[in-house]
Amino acid sequence: MLDLIKSELTRFRGWALALAGVHLVALGFMARVVDLAQQPLVVHWVIGGLYALVGLLFGLYQLGSYRKPSQWLNLLHRPMPPYRIAFALIITAALLLLLVVALPVLLVALWQHSMSARVVDLRHWLLPLAGWLIALCGWLAGAFSALRGARLAGAALVLLAWIITSRAYGFGVLAVAVIVLVWLTCLLLISFKPDPAEPPRSTPAILLTALPLSMAVYLMILLLGVAAEFAWIAQGSHPNNTGTPPPGGHNQMEKLDARGRMLAALEGSQYADAALLREQIKLSEPQGIGVQVPVLPQRNELANFRPMELDDARRNVRWIVSHDDLRLHGYDLATRASAGVVGVGAAKAPFRDVVLPGEALPGMEEGDAVLVGGGTLYQYVSQSGQAVARIRVGNGETLLGGSPVGETLAMLSDKAIYFYDGRALQENLQLLKPRLRVPMPGAMGDLRGLDLIELIDGYLVTFLYSAKSHDMIGAAPYLMAVRVHDDGRVETINRRPLNFDYPAIKRYSAWWPSPVLHTVREGARNLFAPPLPLDVTTPAPMPRWVLWLGIALCLLSLLAALWLSRTRALSVTARIGWVLACGVLGLPALLAFKWMVPPRETLDELPAAALAAS
Repeated sequence: MLDLIKSELTRFRGWALALAGVHLVALGFMARVVDLAQQPLVVHWVIGGLYALVGLLFGLYQLGSYRKPSQWLNLLHRPMPPYRIAFALIITAALLLLLVVALPVLLVALWQHSMSARVVDLRHWLLPLAGWLIALCGWLAGAFSALRGARLAGAALVLLAWIITSRAYGFGVLAVAVIVLVWLTCLLLISFKPDPAEPPRSTPAILLTALPLSMAVYLMILLLGVAAEFAWIAQGSHPNNTGTPPPGGHNQMEKLDARGRMLAALEGSQYADAALLREQIKLSEPQGIGVQVPVLPQRNELANFRPMELDDARRNVRWIVSHDDLRLHGYDLATRASAGVVGVGAAKAPFRDVVLPGEALPGMEEGDAVLVGGGTLYQYVSQSGQAVARIRVGNGETLLGGSPVGETLAMLSDKAIYFYDGRALQENLQLLKPRLRVPMPGAMGDLRGLDLIELIDGYLVTFLYSAKSHDMIGAAPYLMAVRVHDDGRVETINRRPLNFDYPAIKRYSAWWPSPVLHTVREGARNLFAPPLPLDVTTPAPMPRWVLWLGIALCLLSLLAALWLSRTRALSVTARIGWVLACGVLGLPALLAFKWMVPPRETLDELPAAALAAS
């Protein structure tokens, strides 16, 4: 085993050293130009994708070079079991990818930590490990694909895609990568036998291969649905690209301006002052409150969905949020020297949560900035070099955005709208108390738009809930108008249901091809992922005919598998298992069955095969 490892290391050491050098130079150049640790998520996706591609191509080449029958038999005919040969190749790949991927990232992190004032947190020290795991998973997927061919390659590639689509953060996504690594290792070990194309025989081997292969087929079906939607768009009748949106639908409301939505929300209202409110809408300038934090930062996440830094133009200092101590660490933009640490108050206490720079509030002086974290809004005061808590919403709530409305400041949390006196915001640096609190009438994940105007004795607020009405997880779309009085009373003016612009067959296109695999996919994506306020929705009831469509497709798959199993060389137990699996998982399992288990050879086929070979 050791000799094989040495042989493979010697075989690829030149290419590995050259690639590691190129990788180090590229990262070093980028680190001189930008702070790699603070780059947005899309940059980390591109880099991680390149690591996966390097591993994938390496696995395809290394195992593909052994795929010829003579070379494959020569590899396996060694004085040790096939699984030890497989582990020797895996160890070789792990060492080479450690040199090519992990070591350059670690060296750049060491340079940034020791020779610059930039922030390097624990999450950044995990990036070499994350990159190495991604590359090694790519190698395993490539090696499996080289041995089993294109027909079964989807079983490995879909596991690799799990890492990319996972919604877990930090240690959670590393745990997902380890699960994928173990699963891919098992798939590769299953393939190490004299005839790699032979289908798996044992029950564990069948399950380990069939489940991801069925998921790959399921995703292919979804991609066909995406292609059909592109054709729909090209045809010109798609609700999103028609000249005039369908009347009464949520697309029509989303494309209206704030005034138009507020007027539409009052259509059909029986409220006594509805006509007066319409006149006030026409005479006013409606204000919108958008969600300024579309993705909530999580502590120890490996990447940022946007840079977590702010610049103090007055001091010429850049402040960076540290996940380790929940404070701001700064460096001078001219000298690149450390500029100290900022916390809450004179004691420099840590923030309650990971904070994110937000839009400035009215009346702020030059250099001041807003920091939002959890349920608290902080004001960074450039003159004193401190952060002061200015707004705090209720316990368990998350602050998401805000906007000035006249002399009032309206702040949006995932549970309510808070109204504050805007003049008090400019007069002192104390924690403000809300004048009014308006509970949200729906789930935050469904909220598409929120518009309001100031009345003589309060506010008129309209809500549009249609953010995910194109999908099965979204609410049935509706517009809602409420009147908020200065004494805290909230009156519902009107609730206007809207039409779905997409047919149910489109909205539930991820469910009816395989209800069970849809559930498995969502469970895998959310494994180790914390629940977030922006993900909370109120799904509309599923139409009964969609439910029956999913059941009917599963029954058809069961019957087709029963007929197909007659032509496969299977034991009675295996046949029953495959038929039941097709009945439970639906069409994807049926296609996986067809691809994994070859037809039974018959005596009539032998002369034709011999003739073709000659």
